[in-house]
Amino acid sequence: MRAAWSSASLLLICAECSLGAATGVRRAPHTARVHASASAVLPPATVGFVGLGIMGRGQADNLLARGFGLLVWSRDARKAEALVAAHASGRVRIARSAREVVAGCELTYAMLSTLEASAAVFEGPDGMLAGVRAGCSIVDCATLTPARMAEMASAVRARGGSFLEAPVSGSKKPAADGQLIFLAAGDRTALDAAAPGLDAMGKATHYYGSDVGVGTRMKLVVNMLMCAQLAALGEAVALCEAAGLDAAELVAVLGEGAMASPMVALKGPAIARRAYAPAFPLRHAAKDLKFALQLGDELGARGGLGLAAAACELFDAAAADGRADDDFAAVAEASRAAVRPLLMP
Repeated sequence: MRAAWSSASLLLICAECSLGAATGVRRAPHTARVHASASAVLPPATVGFVGLGIMGRGQADNLLARGFGLLVWSRDARKAEALVAAHASGRVRIARSAREVVAGCELTYAMLSTLEASAAVFEGPDGMLAGVRAGCSIVDCATLTPARMAEMASAVRARGGSFLEAPVSGSKKPAADGQLIFLAAGDRTALDAAAPGLDAMGKATHYYGSDVGVGTRMKLVVNMLMCAQLAALGEAVALCEAAGLDAAELVAVLGEGAMASPMVALKGPAIARRAYAPAFPLRHAAKDLKFALQLGDELGARGGLGLAAAACELFDAAAADGRADDDFAAVAEASRAAVRPLLMP
């Protein structure tokens, strides 16, 4: 069943995405910030979900909590089995392949972590694309490249389906709490179909029109700033400790002044304690930062991204030091490691 929004469920915000008209890149149309109303639309009986990792599991849990049934597939079968075990209602079924998920549902969400994972799951005889048919919709929530999203959209449309890119702002806890922010672009039919599910999984959806790639560009800009901010916080902690000061006290001071932010409040204590249980693995943050710099290269804007380039070096250094699977706050260890030899007698 295809869901449609009432006019009351749409809040239109006139905001242009200024991604550089001088480069020839088309500006995004006026943004629609959307909240679907659970009382205005009824969720379909069953939707598909492909990818049940750190993010996908939380998203799937929230879809189930809102009353959806799920047909799921994961590269790690144990993750699909764990979802079934956690929900004894019988509303979760495991498919034999990603193709079977798409073929069996009018609407399928996907959350894959990397370009390589996306290609492996999307393509091939058992991939998602092989299951696409006229009238079905694919919503991809991963952070990939604008070009990759556009390629997938073209392939889905060629088979009669509709496609929506919807990369998310938010990590493990927002995914678990249903507080993600979706940055969407693509077919309006897919957006309409996905509305109740996006509402179940997130607190806001920003729709940038039909031009697939715009949502991903916005996501890369957001993550570039986030990574640079976190790298700067790590440098501040490293200097603080080098000066014989307490990192936890620095975090407290920052929390009381103009520098207070959710990032400082969430990641500052973790950096001070060196507690890096992964909510957003460092390897994925580094991947997004590289994609942002690649976008800068494509737009001829790389020369203005010096902070992001420096942050990328710190993320690479932390990954090389064995921190790739830690939370991305572990980028602070790269600054600590660089400072430490300077303090040795």
